[in-house]
Amino acid sequence: MPSGNFNYLSDSGPPIPGIIGSSPAMQDVYRLTRRVARSNASVLLLGETGTGKEMIATAIHRLSDRGSGPFVKVNCGALSESLLESELFGHVRGSFTGAIDNRTGRFEAAHTGTIFLDEINSTTLHLQIKLLRVLQEREFERVGDTKTVRVDTRVIAASNRDLTNEVESERFREDLYWRLNVVPIDIPPLRDRREDVPELVAHFLNYYSELNERFVVHIQREAMEALQAHHWPGNVRELQNYVERAVVMADTDELTLDLLPLSVTGSEKPPSGSRIRGADVETLTYEVVQQGLATAGPEEDSLHTKIVSRVERELIAQVMIACSNVQTKAAAKLGINRNTLHKKLKEYDIES
Repeated sequence: MPSGNFNYLSDSGPPIPGIIGSSPAMQDVYRLTRRVARSNASVLLLGETGTGKEMIATAIHRLSDRGSGPFVKVNCGALSESLLESELFGHVRGSFTGAIDNRTGRFEAAHTGTIFLDEINSTTLHLQIKLLRVLQEREFERVGDTKTVRVDTRVIAASNRDLTNEVESERFREDLYWRLNVVPIDIPPLRDRREDVPELVAHFLNYYSELNERFVVHIQREAMEALQAHHWPGNVRELQNYVERAVVMADTDELTLDLLPLSVTGSEKPPSGSRIRGADVETLTYEVVQQGLATAGPEEDSLHTKIVSRVERELIAQVMIACSNVQTKAAAKLGINRNTLHKKLKEYDIES
């Protein structure tokens, strides 16, 4: 969500900068954010991609006694293990190929302030051991060094996965989970606070109209109804993307239904933004099976292929929306290379 002069909504406490929404679900988030900001406790932000976890982390830092100190953000899912270790803890010259100079890590850079570790669930077990030590002892060594560095840095972490499941699957250390999960804050998905959609749309209309020197200040009733009815797998980030596109493409001062993608307005094709859950997969599989049984001959073996293809299309479409149509990022999340993703997008006729 872009920064700017927003309308702030609060109860009895100070305003929450940069966050829009007056729904009961968000009011609970505001109250907890203000309360935890006054402490030095570690915070674990939980929520789907695009719900605004970084905005809440920023608010906690700014409302805290550390607000005048540095606020350092690290996306743990964007770097390999070796690069992330160097990024977090720094390194000394000659510690590995390419280490031509000493480098200060993000934990040092955040001294007296806050470090925000996004996608903490992406870290390896090896790196989790070092993170646990920082949380417990407030000290570490740079990569390739024996000198211990002590820091006073508050940790806010975020995950778009259920870390209890990751712990049970032995992909995440239980002791680190409890160190991070001192105060958990669940950020609700947009589909659970649809009453905030009009306010968010109004903000994004104003923001992108000004940014693009346009004057799209109204929204058609049918368009708003479609936006409020949408499931929002990409959450606020998806809404932001659609409003920006509509502002750029509009010929008048009104956002109309035809400016919205088919995933919002509805079509005969499976909606490109639908989130695949267990029940959805069962329904989807049942539909394809029925189609296959109705058309397949006794020697045909294409039923499995039809099921896999349709589910694959839905998954790729969902990930593309979650990644704001950035193919490189979507390919990484899907575990395939960009060329393969490009072929799949063409094959399934998915907008990119």
